[in-house]
Amino acid sequence: MERNIFKILKTTFFAFLLIGIIGCKSDSDEEVNNDNSSFEGLKENYTIDRFKVLNITPKLNGKLTWSINDSIISENSELDFISPVVKTYPLKLKVENNGTVKTYTSSISVNHEAGTYSKYISNVFDFRPAVGQFINEIPEYLSGNTTNDMIQKAKESLVGGNSTMVTLGGYGGYVVFGFDHTIPNMNGRDFKVLGNAFFGNEANQPRSGSCEPGIIMVAYDRNKNGKPDDNEWYEIAGSEYFKNTTAKNYSITYFKPNESKPPVPGTEFWQTDVEYIKWQDTLGNVGFKTRNTFHAQSYYPLWINDTSYSFTGTRLQGNFYDQSGTGAYWVGKSYDYGYADNAPNNDEASNIDISWAVDQNGNYVKLPGVDFVKVYTGTNQEAGWLGEVSTEVGGAYDLHLN
Repeated sequence: MERNIFKILKTTFFAFLLIGIIGCKSDSDEEVNNDNSSFEGLKENYTIDRFKVLNITPKLNGKLTWSINDSIISENSELDFISPVVKTYPLKLKVENNGTVKTYTSSISVNHEAGTYSKYISNVFDFRPAVGQFINEIPEYLSGNTTNDMIQKAKESLVGGNSTMVTLGGYGGYVVFGFDHTIPNMNGRDFKVLGNAFFGNEANQPRSGSCEPGIIMVAYDRNKNGKPDDNEWYEIAGSEYFKNTTAKNYSITYFKPNESKPPVPGTEFWQTDVEYIKWQDTLGNVGFKTRNTFHAQSYYPLWINDTSYSFTGTRLQGNFYDQSGTGAYWVGKSYDYGYADNAPNNDEASNIDISWAVDQNGNYVKLPGVDFVKVYTGTNQEAGWLGEVSTEVGGAYDLHLN
C-alpha cells in the first residue's frame, strides 16, 4: 500500500450495548497521521471483560461504518465498546474511500471478570456541604476533625450496600463518589441515587411530599487511574434543565456567622435567629439562613476555617410550597426525572440515564459509561419551619450489575 501524508478525522465514539445495539455520532477534531499501510483489517477476535471499555482505533482514511448483526453502531473512526453481558458479538467494519469499499470482519468476546464487582459506591472522594440545620450532625463533626476526616466519615456512611445518609445542606453543597467499575451507558436507565424523599397524600399533587432535588454530575475515567482528577464532568440534564426557570452558572456565597452575637428572633416560635448566616448570590439576592429552635449546633461546617465559601452550578426553581397558606404545612413536589433525592428510592424517577448527560454548553454527550458521580443540592430555598431545602444522599448503585 502506498505511503501518504494525510489528515484523518479522529472522533471518539462510545458504543453501548443493551438488549440490542445502538449507535450514535460525536463531535470531531483533526489529527495528522503519516501511515496506514500496516492496517490489514481488524483482528480476528477482541477479548474484553464485562464492564471494561474496549477501544479499537484503526486510523484509516474514508468513511467508517461499524456494525454488529447488521445493526450500525458507529460511523466514526474510533470505537469504544462496553457490555455487561457475557457474549460473543460479530463485528464488521466497512471502509469507503475514494470510491472503493473494503469490509473487515471480527468478533468481540465479552468474558466474566476474574474478581467480583460491587454494584454499590466503593469510594468517596470529596464532601463539602453547604450550611444547614443538619450540618455537623450528619455525619457528626467532632472537635479537631479535618476535611479529610469528614470525607472519611462520608465514606463510612455511603460505601457498600448498608449505607446510611449524608446531608448536603443548602444550595451547592456536594459529595463526590465512585464505583469499582464503569457503569455502562445502556438503553434506558443505568444507576440509582438513594435519598430520603417520600410522597405524601396530597390529592391535588400526587407526586409531592418531601422531595429535595439534587443536581447530578457524571464523569468517565478516561485516564484509568481510578480518581476523578482530570476527568471532564457532565451534568445530567433532568426534566428542568432546559426550562427558563432554571439558572445556569449560578453562584452563591455563605458567610461564617458570629456564633456569639445576640440572636434576632423572628415572629414565629421556631425562628431562633432570622439573621444567622448571611448569603448572597450572582443574581443580586442577599439573605440569611435562619437558625431554628430544633437544632442548636452550628449550621456552618466547623472543619471549614474560611470566613466564607462559595458554590457554582445549575440552580433549580424552588419546589416547596406552603399548602396550608398559614406556614404550617410545606410540601415539596417531585420533578419528573433526572435528580437525586427527588423521588422515593423505589420509584423509577430515582433512576438515572447516562444518556441524559450534557456538556457545559448543553449539548448531549456520548459516554461509554461513568465511574464517578457528584451530587449537589439544586435549590436555594427555605421551607418555613422545615428549614432549608437540603439534598440528602443515602447511597447509589449500578442497575446493570446484580
